[in-house]
Amino acid sequence: MSDPVQSLQSVPPLRALLLGAGRRPNVLPEAERLRPIIERHARIVAEDFTGTADMSTQEADLAIVLGGDGAILRAAHQMGSRQLPVVAVNLGRLGFLADLTPAELPEVLRDFAAGKLSRTEHLMFECSVIRSDEAADPQAEPPCERELGLNEVVIWNGPTFSMMELDLYIDSELVTTYSCDGLILSTPVGSTAHSLSAGGPILRKELQALAICPISPHALTNRPVVDSADRVYEMVVSRPNVGTSVVLDGRVVCTLQPGDRVRVTRAEPKFQLVAAPGHSYYRTLREKLGWGGRLQLNAREDSP
Repeated sequence: MSDPVQSLQSVPPLRALLLGAGRRPNVLPEAERLRPIIERHARIVAEDFTGTADMSTQEADLAIVLGGDGAILRAAHQMGSRQLPVVAVNLGRLGFLADLTPAELPEVLRDFAAGKLSRTEHLMFECSVIRSDEAADPQAEPPCERELGLNEVVIWNGPTFSMMELDLYIDSELVTTYSCDGLILSTPVGSTAHSLSAGGPILRKELQALAICPISPHALTNRPVVDSADRVYEMVVSRPNVGTSVVLDGRVVCTLQPGDRVRVTRAEPKFQLVAAPGHSYYRTLREKLGWGGRLQLNAREDSP
């Protein structure tokens, strides 16, 4: 297996995509402020702040993304099968992926242009919904076909919000039938998102694995499971609610009908994040999750 951290060699002038979450009030003004700085190191060949433009055909050397982790997810979807190295500037709140500050951007671009930085490749997946012809409702929305994802797939019970029964198969073998409010299938990148809030494990981002985390399972013995990303995962809800849906990276892609089979497999493209000096994995967890227990304890001891 090759090392996921690979050296980048870029020949100036760099060609860059400029992407971001334009709905955030600070993004567009910050983009205009940073534009002259970016143009000293790269030629902006395309830009989009709606998160909807197709960037998969653009010829570029990197993508500069302004915003939070949501902006990065949209950028990954926009690039599709042609994933470019991403320089992520955090203008949002938490920023697990987007952890560069605007002040760090000039040095990062300069080092990237000089070939001094590396990139870390992260697992992506493909999700498709296979619809049974016998059960198909001709008035229903069509199922998704080979949607590319970075964070997670969630089978969500939806209205009427009654508990559902969900069968999980791995490599065609029945694993179990969950009685739950939903099921999260998460990549390492997504393990610090919805999965973490539902009690799932944190996976180091370079791991080639998926975390399976039930949402509010009826059986207390149902616990999160981690398995290889090279397997084929399939989920079936035999009696879905009216609003039972497939949610991919925070987007509802379709509602489920009886007999639908949700299939998740490893994708060939990989998300590429430019690794900036000083931004280590555990530093990010420590700072973003507030892993300062000792400092908090001392503060409590000093309080009257």
